[in-house]
Amino acid sequence: MAGIDWQRFSTIVGRHQRFLLTSHIRPDCDALGSELGMAGILAALGKDVLIVNGQATPPNLQFIDPEHQLKTLDAHLSADQLHDREVLIILDTSAWAQLGPMAEVVRGSQALRVVLDHHVGEDDLAAEWFKETSAEATGRIVAEAAAALGVRITSRMAEALFAAIATDTGWFRFASTSSATLRCAGQLIDAGARPAQIYAQLYEQDTLPRLQLRGRILARTRTELDGRLAYTAVFRDDFAATGALPSDTEDVVNLTLAVAGTQAAVIFVEQPAGGYKISFRSRTDKLDCNAVAKSFGGGGHKAAAGAFVGLPWEQAQQQVLGAVRGALQAGEAGPGRLQSS
Repeated sequence: MAGIDWQRFSTIVGRHQRFLLTSHIRPDCDALGSELGMAGILAALGKDVLIVNGQATPPNLQFIDPEHQLKTLDAHLSADQLHDREVLIILDTSAWAQLGPMAEVVRGSQALRVVLDHHVGEDDLAAEWFKETSAEATGRIVAEAAAALGVRITSRMAEALFAAIATDTGWFRFASTSSATLRCAGQLIDAGARPAQIYAQLYEQDTLPRLQLRGRILARTRTELDGRLAYTAVFRDDFAATGALPSDTEDVVNLTLAVAGTQAAVIFVEQPAGGYKISFRSRTDKLDCNAVAKSFGGGGHKAAAGAFVGLPWEQAQQQVLGAVRGALQAGEAGPGRLQSS
């Protein structure tokens, strides 16, 4: 984490007492685990810490928070109850849109803003940045923060941070996994993380509606470019028909990459208020998902990114697939070569 000024971060922590932690909507294990890990660090230093997110923790991830530290704006605490915070730490996102309802809290707060994140893209959040885009997960950055602040990681913190890192690396199978990733995971296991139990909670607790929704999504999968591009969609009617939750679409797009020869994948998820949340995945250097997502106002990583498109289905499909198709073909053509048609 050579790019992070831990001395400055330590100074901020040392000078303040009341902290508010938040992360992105549709929170995943990296968001939630990073929040819980950071809360544990700050609490160990005698700080007053609140965690408040714009959306509730998905039911399948509630195991990560046995002490119920994760609060939801308005459901548990109002914006008026957060005015006394001195430092507001945003974890695992650098985008206003990703904050959801918490964006207005952040804008209206007089607290010092701090961002800990590993995503490439960023908005002007008027914050102090503690980012490392080469990090495989924000949970890894939080683990480094514990070391920088001289805080011993407890078993509860270790479980949350292990879940954060393991999920954001596809259980250590993504290209972002390095020897440093595995050393950090080993240290978290030494501190009390239990990989077998975490895996069982994450991947062996499916509901029947979740399985049925996945069946619909996978049955809808189509391919282009001789199988190199796979795409699928989930519509509002699918949730009504199966009884599944929006969080049940998490990671489904990765399943389409299991098809032999697939280099890129896209999933369209219809939103309750209209439009589509798009997730992009790539397992080739020829497609930069972050660049494609950015063209639609989103962002993320080179191999995984997301965006929102407020268009009807036919237009959304045409524009998004056209952009991915063009980017993939341009990458295959390479610099100085004609793009194939």
